[in-house]
Amino acid sequence: MARRRRTSHNGLDAWPGYVDALSTLLMVVTFVLLVFVLGQQFLSVSLSQRTHALDAIKAQLAELQHTLSLSENRNRSLDAMVASLTSERDHLKAEADALTTQVGTLNGTIAQKDQALASAGQATQSDQATITELKSQIEQLNIQLKAISDALDISKKDVASREEQIKDLGNRLNLALADKVNQLKRYRSEFFGRMREAMKNQKGVEIVGDRFVFQSSVLFPEGSADLTPEGVKEIRTLATTFKQVSGQIPKDIPWILRVDGHADKQPIHSKFPSNWELSSERAIMVVKLLIQQGVDPRHLAATGFADYQPLDSGNTAQAYARNRRIEFRLTDR
Repeated sequence: MARRRRTSHNGLDAWPGYVDALSTLLMVVTFVLLVFVLGQQFLSVSLSQRTHALDAIKAQLAELQHTLSLSENRNRSLDAMVASLTSERDHLKAEADALTTQVGTLNGTIAQKDQALASAGQATQSDQATITELKSQIEQLNIQLKAISDALDISKKDVASREEQIKDLGNRLNLALADKVNQLKRYRSEFFGRMREAMKNQKGVEIVGDRFVFQSSVLFPEGSADLTPEGVKEIRTLATTFKQVSGQIPKDIPWILRVDGHADKQPIHSKFPSNWELSSERAIMVVKLLIQQGVDPRHLAATGFADYQPLDSGNTAQAYARNRRIEFRLTDR
């Protein structure tokens, strides 16, 4: 009788410890589940941001198709967006993998607890219900993980489709740009042909590559940026010819007539501090006269090169005279 009382008393002493252990286990499991829920919310926000990024790409592609204007900066921006989407997709996949690992860890923990409870033979009906609920929640997490995985697959397909569209659009833009360049070449050839005919008897005028070259002596006094009467006449002739050609150039071709001023390398002895100022001022004076003659200023540019782009590297008077010049070049912007 005494032995039975002692056995009963020892069982009651062990029960609070078991309850404390079980409570601790339930708190740990609850904390892990909260972590999973927060992870799911974070993944939902990430997926929403990915959708917004994809919508932005669609808007940019529509703008590119509407304008058909090739821009290197735009291509770089599109490439950066594709790279960003790819990076985001990889990030989501990494998070999904991490969540899968956590679920596996939790499954292992539950299995260990199941084994411990089975070996102890003291699992109550309430404990089993709690464990069943935990398993149900894990199954729900697995379903959500599958949905995320499916979404990632769709994202991969969307990125590949966008890259293909960008590649196709780039090819179309390059073809359009090549066509504009070829058109500009045709008008440049016509401009050179007419200028050659108009200036065929004029000394000090020549064609060098894709440039029409006037010797400075034809247009300006030595060391001055003021056009001579003969220089004014030559520029007016050029303006008349150029207006005839430019009127035929389609408005969608981004062309420009560049007026380049050049000097020789001899030290300057005039009001200009250096050959930079002299060459630039001469180019500007020619541009101003062209504008007075009706040439659209939006298609004109004046540039000074001082003595750093010589036609003749010699140190003779003839070489210096050849390097003092005004060049006209019809090119794209």
